[in-house]
Amino acid sequence: MEARQHNHPVDEEELPPIPAKRYFTIGEVSELCGVKPHVLRYWEQEFTQLKPLKRRSNRRYYQHHEVLLVRRIRELLYSQCFTISGARNRLEEELLQAAADTPEKKPLSIHQIREELTAILNILGGSTPFVADKAKATTSAPSPMASSIPTTPELFPASEEGAIED
Repeated sequence: MEARQHNHPVDEEELPPIPAKRYFTIGEVSELCGVKPHVLRYWEQEFTQLKPLKRRSNRRYYQHHEVLLVRRIRELLYSQCFTISGARNRLEEELLQAAADTPEKKPLSIHQIREELTAILNILGGSTPFVADKAKATTSAPSPMASSIPTTPELFPASEEGAIED
């Protein structure tokens, strides 16, 4: 009797490099990730993060980040022996951890915004009423473009009723 051959998935090291393309068909993703197309379609139902674009003809087009996601799902299921539910939970944890590790951008204060706008006006050749050094303000010659740029205190009011202060 002939020995039965098991169809073991390709190891992570054996996977081909992902080409520098914007979109991949399901067949290409299948080859790049060592997973059959019907498995990819099933994973789309099980993993909400996996959402390839679909055209009118219902053809799937995966983007680079989705190919990486398929490889990660494959690793969790085949190499680390997670269940579908366990892999789904792990991906959600990883997503939350990545969000927690990303530093939050602190909004700029009114003072910082005013300084940036003043710097932009100076680059454009205009003078501003908020230059700390008065001698600097009087010695700079306005460019022809400066006449079209408003430089009155109303442009950057120091304080208005209802305005946000630093």
